[in-house]
Amino acid sequence: MAGIVTRELRRTLQRTGDDIVRMRAPDTPAGIDAQALATIRASAPFTMTNQAKVFALVQGIRYIVRNGIPGDFVECGVWRGGSTMAAARTLLQLGDTSRHLYLFDTFEGMPPPSEKDIAPSGRTAAELLAASDPTRADSVWCVAALDDVKANLARVGYPADRIHFIKGKVEDTVPGYAPDEISLLRLDTDWYESTLHEMEHLYPRVVPSGVLIVDDYGWWKGAQQAVDEYVAAHGLPILLTRLGEQGGVIGVVPGTTFPNHDREGPLTVFGVLDT
Repeated sequence: MAGIVTRELRRTLQRTGDDIVRMRAPDTPAGIDAQALATIRASAPFTMTNQAKVFALVQGIRYIVRNGIPGDFVECGVWRGGSTMAAARTLLQLGDTSRHLYLFDTFEGMPPPSEKDIAPSGRTAAELLAASDPTRADSVWCVAALDDVKANLARVGYPADRIHFIKGKVEDTVPGYAPDEISLLRLDTDWYESTLHEMEHLYPRVVPSGVLIVDDYGWWKGAQQAVDEYVAAHGLPILLTRLGEQGGVIGVVPGTTFPNHDREGPLTVFGVLDT
């Protein structure tokens, strides 16, 4: 009976863009604070990423604000906007509404993958897309309409004039619509070609000591290959720390620009490991 009630309640909530999300205690990263957990839970219906990954994003935002790292927030591949919602909530909590938020997505679902795009199971992305129903909320197609994403971001209360929705394939919109300085770059477009394009055109715009997050590194083989190729080609001395069994890495872009850092005191650096 409880299951029937839950299903009916979910259908009712989903009509308004909400949902019921089961939060299991063992999935909660060790050491997470109450404010971050509240942000994770508020964003959960609007993202497919797990708690550890959202916590890493929250910590990344805290790091750039507390250390005075300049630049805007850029996310490529936003689905329903949950990760940007978490970033915006954290910026509001820290009293920083000066940064612009850029959301790059087709807002129509995934574009065609290449033969390099392979899941951990060994199945190609093309096979998984062919077997997936685009209308399902958990579909690999990741379909979310622009109006839906705009409505979700409006819930947070971050200044609307600082939120930019850029519709289209990143190969067509990047770098033309990207900011000159990026403090935190989050890449989540899954495929090899889009990820390589983002690294080529957006990574150089990440300021020294800015943050790079690649959601699908270690999951989709094409995304990892694209990052590895770019890092190797440019000889980048960057440490990318894994975020758990479901893939994802976070790293600080090499550099020494810390406007708010007292040389006599400790440097505020955050990281998260999902073990």
